[in-house]
Amino acid sequence: MIPVAIIFDNFGPYHIARLQAASADWNLLAIEAAGVSAVYAWEKNSTAGTFRRVTLVEQGTSEGVGRSELVGRLERVLDEFGPGVVVVPGWASPAAWGAMDWCARRGVPMVCMSESTEWDEPRTGWKEWIKRRLVGLFSSALVGGKRHSDYLTKLGMPAERIFMGYDAVDNRFFSEKAKEIGACGGEARRKHGLPEDYFLASARFVEKKNLPRLLEAYALYRGSCETPWPLALLGDGLLRGALESQLGALGLRDHVMMPGFKQVSDLPAYYALAGAFIHPSTVEPWGLVVNEAMASGLPVLVSNRCGCVPELVSEGVNGFTFDPLNVKELAQKMAQVSAPGFPRTVFGAKSSEIVAEWGCERFARGLSEAIEVALAGPPVVSTRLDRALPRVLKHR
Repeated sequence: MIPVAIIFDNFGPYHIARLQAASADWNLLAIEAAGVSAVYAWEKNSTAGTFRRVTLVEQGTSEGVGRSELVGRLERVLDEFGPGVVVVPGWASPAAWGAMDWCARRGVPMVCMSESTEWDEPRTGWKEWIKRRLVGLFSSALVGGKRHSDYLTKLGMPAERIFMGYDAVDNRFFSEKAKEIGACGGEARRKHGLPEDYFLASARFVEKKNLPRLLEAYALYRGSCETPWPLALLGDGLLRGALESQLGALGLRDHVMMPGFKQVSDLPAYYALAGAFIHPSTVEPWGLVVNEAMASGLPVLVSNRCGCVPELVSEGVNGFTFDPLNVKELAQKMAQVSAPGFPRTVFGAKSSEIVAEWGCERFARGLSEAIEVALAGPPVVSTRLDRALPRVLKHR
């Protein structure tokens, strides 16, 4: 089997599940830049799996060491492993630049993993020029879905060399746990202090997750319904204080639960016992929590800015989309889904059916297709300037 190196900043639960699926087809070395994420409060995962794994920075985050030190450790690991293909996480981190430079100097083909869309952040001409040069160094790509493929094509990657399936979670884990918990719902509800029906949202408490507008919409919803559902909001972050103040101002303290960030082992109970899931982000490359909710059999209300919408949300079939800036629209969707007689079971079953096509097996298949295309060639044609860019960026 051809040795393949794949790089992530930090191994979260869904990274491990994806890697486990992909290791059935390749001699895989999974390289983790750091043992701790600067973004997510995941517990450190030491699962051995059926793949080799290396952590470049055992203690702390990847930002905790100098860029040259991090890149040096990465290059030594690649030299020792000698991969025939390197799978790189995008084009905007020291680990990515280090891998790109290493591959460019040795003529090793690269696969780009990307979930960027054209509108997920402001675009400037000079940055897009640099991205096009960097994207031109890749032989193929693995992306989440259509919105990511469209952007990568605009940056110069031929459409026939782009494959889908990057954004996957362990569907089986959430599906099976939901069924187990559903069979003893009363006990689980008492343990977690959860009501009979409720809306669930799960997000970091940061601006782009749009949680203040979610609370505004929820207040409108409560004012329009005779028997409104409570809201459970999982997560934590810098905006917690502001959100708690907003709850008081809107008179929602008795109706909104904020139990904090939950590890993956605790999540299934919240999904399994909810009535519907809401994801209100104004900016979201994909939205893996939507995968988790759908695998748990929930109807979903998803912002139309989320990258997962074309693949995962079938309007009026398993859920609805909404404009994340329009709180009135979201309140109306909430009232529709929670109304007596709404076919939530039917919508939830459709969610399970749709997301089943976007699990870790899809990741493994898309990755294999991208690797095979990269190996088959032809070699990437690039200029000296293109090849020099990652070398400059990794030391800047």
